[in-house]
Amino acid sequence: MKFHSVSGLRGEVTVPGDKSISHRAVMFGALAKGKTEITGFLRGADCLSTISCFRQLGISIDETADKILVEGKGLHGLSAPADVLDTGNSGTTTRLISGILAGQKFTSVLNGDASIQKRPMRRIMTPLSQMGASICSLNGNDCAPLEITGSALHGISYLSPVASAQVKSAVLLAGLYADGETSVTEPAISRNHTELMLKSFGADVKTEGLTATVQPEPALHGMDILVPGDISSAAYFIAAGCLVPNAEILIRNVGINPTRDGILRVARKMGADITLLNEKNTGEPVADLLVKSSSLHGITIGGDIIPTLIDELPVIAVMAAAAEGTTVIRDAAELKVKESDRIAVMTENLSAMGCDITATEDGMIINGGKTLHGAVIDSHLDHRIAMSFAIAAMIAEGDTEMKDADCVKISYPDFYDDLNKLSIK
Repeated sequence: MKFHSVSGLRGEVTVPGDKSISHRAVMFGALAKGKTEITGFLRGADCLSTISCFRQLGISIDETADKILVEGKGLHGLSAPADVLDTGNSGTTTRLISGILAGQKFTSVLNGDASIQKRPMRRIMTPLSQMGASICSLNGNDCAPLEITGSALHGISYLSPVASAQVKSAVLLAGLYADGETSVTEPAISRNHTELMLKSFGADVKTEGLTATVQPEPALHGMDILVPGDISSAAYFIAAGCLVPNAEILIRNVGINPTRDGILRVARKMGADITLLNEKNTGEPVADLLVKSSSLHGITIGGDIIPTLIDELPVIAVMAAAAEGTTVIRDAAELKVKESDRIAVMTENLSAMGCDITATEDGMIINGGKTLHGAVIDSHLDHRIAMSFAIAAMIAEGDTEMKDADCVKISYPDFYDDLNKLSIK
């Protein structure tokens, strides 16, 4: 697919529903008793993988034009799947459903695409095994396919070596089936959608500092869920609005959960002109974001803010390439084990566009301010890489060609259409 520079961006956009919340709404709705109605669900490939898996586990899930309807059967209402559960490209589906399956009375096998078969699962296998789960990597490499035989679980206090919402959620979900209290303590706070939503469904969940705790065997009840716009998807329009001259974009109904809003804090620190409008809280805080062309400067990004913007770091690297001065991204080794090694891929592709960028063990050093030029970009089938370089192409001289650009369907099927509607050619 070919991309060109643009002379301005004007208008408003509503980004798809939050991917993390969409996954959890289906999962928790399946474990609750009664109907859960989900509005604003993200119909990307990852979240559709979650629906497919729970249908295989005996849950009735209907899709209408504007809603997903889940008929929950309670904590112990899942049934053994007739075949392998295919999680596609979704790490969230793979890791969270593992915590649920660990407490069932049947054996199941999880597998996904080539990317999932390379992504590290030891990080959930270790705590789940400590709880008494029987979980093994069938290829012996700590990756999918995973075979999980439901077992009697006991509560643990787990000290997680990584700040990962997927690890925390897998353990807390297994804790629903344990014989006592289960807690997870992280080195920094990761996104807290699991804790907020489980509590809304009726679970006894408490958070104190860096520790989240759940009590076993709650009575979960179906509910109505309105999924806010995904700030990870909004990030590309935030970047575009800042970087493209003559830009003014209104991004509607974006989730601004404090465990996810690192992109806003970093962008503003870099000099971004972002105004929050119509702020409200209906379980998850949301706002409209007004973004205007800005003069950005380099900063250092690291420490506890990293878990709040880990998915946005690729597009932040694009912002840094255009900003004056040097940006240092550190403490982000987690980027190496995403859909691609995002440190290596961002360095490779931004270098091809003329950026002065150096990869480090846990991030990147970007000397910004140079004019980018068109290049051939390899997305490595990573949706966040593809969207980031669609933004980079808007401010680059000449044409940019991207390989496997349609991988954006994983999280944002209409991304290119929405971007084109705003573009002043």
